[in-house]
Amino acid sequence: MDVPSRSDLLTRGDPLAGLLEGPRARGAFMIRACFDPPWCVRVEDRAPLTVMLAVRGDAWVVPDRGEALRLRAGDLAIARGPDPYRCADDPATAPGAVILPGGECHYPDGRPLSGHWDLGVRSWGEPDGSTVLLIGTYLMRGEVHGPLLDALPPLLTLSSDVWECPLTPILAAEMARDEPGQAVVLDRLLDLLTISALRAWFSRPEAAAPAWYRALADPVVGRALRLLQDDPARPWTVAALAAETGVSRAALARRFGELVGEPPMTYLTGRRLASAADRLRESDDTLETIARHVGYGSAFALSSAFKRLYGVSPQEHRARPA
Repeated sequence: MDVPSRSDLLTRGDPLAGLLEGPRARGAFMIRACFDPPWCVRVEDRAPLTVMLAVRGDAWVVPDRGEALRLRAGDLAIARGPDPYRCADDPATAPGAVILPGGECHYPDGRPLSGHWDLGVRSWGEPDGSTVLLIGTYLMRGEVHGPLLDALPPLLTLSSDVWECPLTPILAAEMARDEPGQAVVLDRLLDLLTISALRAWFSRPEAAAPAWYRALADPVVGRALRLLQDDPARPWTVAALAAETGVSRAALARRFGELVGEPPMTYLTGRRLASAADRLRESDDTLETIARHVGYGSAFALSSAFKRLYGVSPQEHRARPA
């Protein structure tokens, strides 16, 4: 089976690819985890999104709140942070290690693991473990756009009987390599894996896909959404958007509201401010620079809009712990 390239996904107008273009995986944490029962790792890294692909054996993903989910070989799970969870051979197994922000590993009593479970290049756990998981973690929220994260449950799974991942052998081979530029290769493979998995997830009835995702199938509203996603900084008006989509302002506003649940400019404001919130936390850019990047004419205009939506100033948001 041919693996679609990132550019192929984008030229098809795939909404998830569009949302992941721009901020995306940058030095993602990638690991091949190998274990023999009994084993359990508690994850408290507060990462926005983690993808776990079972290659061999069985595992359980156990959130602090909610139902434990079982993974068999070929199954995939996606955990949306920042809530902690456990990965284990059995839901009743006590943790033997804790993963903290930045990939720091401790024993449950707080002692550092100090590389005791290192198995070489991007491999961790026990040699020749009967359970093997490929794990990719987006480290910052801005690498996956807020509207996408907000549309996901805290934990989801795709079983191998409903979704076959063509990337598994490629990802496994690349994770074992230690070559120049390897981190960039793995970042792009993680993006492709995430896009492919989420497309499959949103196609399922239990996913309850958000209104904006369902609306992308509409020939008029879908084009309007893609225009806003591709170029949010453009000085859009309903009239300009209607001209691009070939309908009247009234027709676009009515249909957009019916399918998306809010007016076009309200949707655009939300996207702009979510992008600004991410950049405030993850860059040292000035407020003026961020304002221009997300489509506001001045730092004052951005600050006023930001406080109306989030209840705090951009400076207060930047100073708060993530």
